[in-house]
Amino acid sequence: MRGTVSTRNRAFSLVELVVVIVIIGILAAMAIPRLSRGSAGAGSAAVSGNLAIVRNALSLYHSEHNGQYPSGTAANIVAQLTQFTDINGNTSATKTGAFIYGPYLVQIPPAPVGENAGSRTILVSPDSPPTVVTTAGEGWAYNPTTGEFIINTTKTDDTGKAYNTY
Repeated sequence: MRGTVSTRNRAFSLVELVVVIVIIGILAAMAIPRLSRGSAGAGSAAVSGNLAIVRNALSLYHSEHNGQYPSGTAANIVAQLTQFTDINGNTSATKTGAFIYGPYLVQIPPAPVGENAGSRTILVSPDSPPTVVTTAGEGWAYNPTTGEFIINTTKTDDTGKAYNTY
């Protein structure tokens, strides 16, 4: 004859559930600030990366054009970086015998942060370093005499460093 088996309901007690919820809350309190710092760091990395790409293109242009940087209007500067050029900086959409240099960029990258985030336009500034003027909507500021290229913003990163000093 079989003995009677006592059946006990298997379930979590209220105390166990509260302990689990408290542990999850503690983990979330530690993780959320780390995640928000990570997204702020992403803006800094994007600015640094975009600046490195454009500055390398400017340096190559400078080397191939007898020490001259792209110059003229903002549209001319973009064309000189994104199209074929001759030794004098004249541009052509196609490569020919005279237009043998470039293109150095596919397009100007968008400004990743700041008042004009997303803008690919360039503010041409004669100042060194280029003067930041955020009201006209340009994402970048550039001095064609010195080749200085900065992001056109007054914002700072999560450490308090101005993006326009990168």
